[in-house]
Amino acid sequence: MTSVKFQYDELMNPVILALRTLGGSGTNEEINDKVAEIVNIPSEQLEILHNPEKGGITEIEYRLMWTRTYLKIYGIIENSTRGVWALTEKGSMTEKVDEKDVVRVVREQMKKNKQETSSDDEEPNNLVEWQGELLDVILKMSPSAFERLVQRVLRESGFVQVEVTGQSGDGGIDGHGILRLGGLLSFHVIFQAKRWKGAVGAGHVRDFRGAMVGRADKGLLITTGAFTKDAIKESTRDGAPAIDLVDGDQLVEKLKQLSLGVSTKKIEVEQVTVDQKWFLSL
Repeated sequence: MTSVKFQYDELMNPVILALRTLGGSGTNEEINDKVAEIVNIPSEQLEILHNPEKGGITEIEYRLMWTRTYLKIYGIIENSTRGVWALTEKGSMTEKVDEKDVVRVVREQMKKNKQETSSDDEEPNNLVEWQGELLDVILKMSPSAFERLVQRVLRESGFVQVEVTGQSGDGGIDGHGILRLGGLLSFHVIFQAKRWKGAVGAGHVRDFRGAMVGRADKGLLITTGAFTKDAIKESTRDGAPAIDLVDGDQLVEKLKQLSLGVSTKKIEVEQVTVDQKWFLSL
C-alpha cells in the first residue's frame, strides 16, 4: 500500500513558502494545495485517508494540521476565527526555519503547559484530534439529524429558504437554498451532503452536475470524507458549471468557526472541545 512520504516537520518550510507565495495569508485548502505543488506530492499520496475506517481528512491534510500547529506555537504563523492563516511579523522576516529547533521549542512549551505526550517520539494528540472526534460524532448521527446539521450550517453561513428534500432517484440532490450576498445578489443553490468514509471521485461530481444543470445557479457537494484530485479538477472543468466542494476538513472547521457543537478555549495553546450532546439533540 502506498504510504505518505512527508512528515509534518518536513512540511514546515514548504508551508512558509506557500503562505509567502499566496501573499502572506491563505485558507487551509489554499495552503494544502500550494504545499502539494511546491513539494510535488504524488496524486496517489494526496488521496490516502488518515483513518480509512472512519473517513474524513487525508493523511497529508492531517500532517499539515500538525505543521501549522507547530509553526503557530513557534510564532511563525497565526490564524483568525475565520480559518485564515497568515505569516506573523516574525514569519515575514523568516526565510527558513530549523525544523528540529521548532520541534524542540514547541515541545518544551507544551511541557510547561503539561500538554506533552509520554514520548518525545509521539505527537501530542490533544491539539488537533478534535477533528477526528468530531467526524466520528457526525458519522454516528442519524440520517435525519445529519440533514438538520447541514441545514443549520448553511443557514448560519448566509443561506435562506434552505429545504432538505432527500428524494431518492433525484440525482443525489439532498436539498436547495438561496445564498444572498451583501443584500444585493442571490444564487439558487442545490446541494448534496453525504457521510462518505472514502474519497469522492470525479464520476460522482459529474453525476451531481448532471442533476443540477438547469435547476440552479450553483451546486454544492459536501462530504465528511475527501475528494480525489480528479474530482477537484472535474468540479472546475472548463465549459461545465462549477461545483463547489466541501470536504471533511472544511466541514469540521466550519462547525468550529460557527461554534456549532464546538467550543474553543485559548490559553497559550488553543483547546477545542466537541460537545457530543449538542449533536445528539439535533
